[in-house]
Amino acid sequence: MNFSFLGQYSSFYLTGAYITIALAVIAVVLGTILGVALTLLRRTRFKPLKLLGDIYVEFIRGTPLLAQIYIIYIGVPIIFSGSDIPDFAVGAIALSLNAAAYISETIRSGIDAVSIGQMEAARSLGMTQRQTMFDIILPQAFKNILPALGNQFIGSIKDSSIVSIIGVAELMYKSTIVRGNTALGLEPILVASLGYLIMTFTLAQLLGVVERRLKTSDRR
Repeated sequence: MNFSFLGQYSSFYLTGAYITIALAVIAVVLGTILGVALTLLRRTRFKPLKLLGDIYVEFIRGTPLLAQIYIIYIGVPIIFSGSDIPDFAVGAIALSLNAAAYISETIRSGIDAVSIGQMEAARSLGMTQRQTMFDIILPQAFKNILPALGNQFIGSIKDSSIVSIIGVAELMYKSTIVRGNTALGLEPILVASLGYLIMTFTLAQLLGVVERRLKTSDRR
């Protein structure tokens, strides 16, 4: 094993890790916002909108992320003809749209876990359905689904490696450059894998702390 290249290329890995984290954060933040909207869309009584939301979720869940990335990569420049959209933006859009479908399913299960009696009690007190959903139901649902959202964040960190296929310079892309420059096959990939492990393990520990504090506050 030869890891002497780390002295020269450590900055490559740090830059790639930074871009990987940025992609994951954007995917989770935008994915959560879109996921909430998608969940509400799928719960509407207007059947065409509900059908549209269901089709979107089933399409995302039923097709590979790589295919979705290519659709965005090729389709966005066609939609915004004449616009030069950075590869990073395309990757962030693809990851966000993918995360939105899975987060929507997670939020749906969290809402279903909240007692229906709370919705009925809030409506009997004169609250509108919108007020009840945003002030009563969703806060409890998010507390219930925090571990699942954390897993989505961890998944987005790992999924970001796929956008290297369109030239986004995240961690895996940087390791590919190092492989080409050093003619080493395994070692640069091992370093990148360690980087992913450090990021996901650290995030898992932070989420565990938050989850334990929420459980403590519930007992109080």
